[in-house]
Amino acid sequence: MPEQLATSPYDALLLLSFGGPEGPDDVVPFLENVTRGRGIPKERLKEVGKHYFLFGGVSPINEQNRALLGVLRKDFAEHGVDLPVYWGNRNWAPYLTDTLREMVADGRRRIAVLATSAYASYSGCRQYRENLADALATLAGEGLAVPRVDKLRHYFNHPGFVRPMVDGVLASLADLPEDVRAGAHLAFTTHSIPDAAADTSGPVEAHGEGGAYVAQHLDVARLIADAVRAETGVEHPWRLVYQSRSGAPHIPWLEPDICDHLETLHGAGVPAVVMAPIGFVSDHMEVLYDLDTEATAKAAELGLPVRRSATVGADPRFAGAVRDLLLERAATERGRAVERCSLGVLGPSHDLCPVGCCPARAPRPAAAGADSPYA
Repeated sequence: MPEQLATSPYDALLLLSFGGPEGPDDVVPFLENVTRGRGIPKERLKEVGKHYFLFGGVSPINEQNRALLGVLRKDFAEHGVDLPVYWGNRNWAPYLTDTLREMVADGRRRIAVLATSAYASYSGCRQYRENLADALATLAGEGLAVPRVDKLRHYFNHPGFVRPMVDGVLASLADLPEDVRAGAHLAFTTHSIPDAAADTSGPVEAHGEGGAYVAQHLDVARLIADAVRAETGVEHPWRLVYQSRSGAPHIPWLEPDICDHLETLHGAGVPAVVMAPIGFVSDHMEVLYDLDTEATAKAAELGLPVRRSATVGADPRFAGAVRDLLLERAATERGRAVERCSLGVLGPSHDLCPVGCCPARAPRPAAAGADSPYA
């Protein structure tokens, strides 16, 4: 194999995702998995699950991961990258532990992991690493060989992630009525998280107001807005806003909410808005409900024309970015000097999460970091 296509020391890639229900009977058990240990009663989970029930109890995320798996395997085959790709979820079948057990049975001992979360945060990175550690502990308890897992770096500013979102915003602008298009504002959305979680996201040196979580999203939003201006010749005002807040109302979360932002823009006389969900890899339930349903209904109530741009999903350019990240990390592990691809001002993210990066609410082992018990 040519050096530039060598995947050694890795013998497999694991696509690690959140998971979602695939029918009405799955919804409450799925939510029980998500909220395990928080003591939330089943009746409350049924209320929380109403978004899923509106769509037949099916989250689109699993089907989107199947599509991404297919695109990854196709890209690898077309580019001569000989590495099997597996898929495991944190909260629904195929479960992470089951997939790792299958990988061990297949003889996989050094696994690169791609999480379907592009940014630094506890829920977007360390929690995935905690789940990996839990799964590896289960394998060890069963007397199985424990593979080494290495999580690929954050890819929020990789061109293969950013460019599809630029094209999505351009397509949404073009779909607006011509008389409001030039005055349209861009609302870049991501998942709201508690202020405290945002402030401690990323390595310790990045901690502060909003931490790495907000800084990374702002960098991506700026990249997209600049690209749109360069290609259309129009300066579209923009703001980073938030969606999908949950939790106790007395705890501060990142704001403004997308629906509040739409009301503010309408009150200021803005003629149209493109909502761009840059914080999400695919069109899963939080995009489908919070933007396509709730925010779109709010805009209709206001008489404000809106369009929602596409997420990256299974775009072949994203598959190419994953290949790039994999080969880059493999070469680094072999001691090679590698040019690490990124856009914007923040530069490429770290390979190994340092101690104190996106700290947990309570101390728990986390794999694939400097503090991993499974080096």
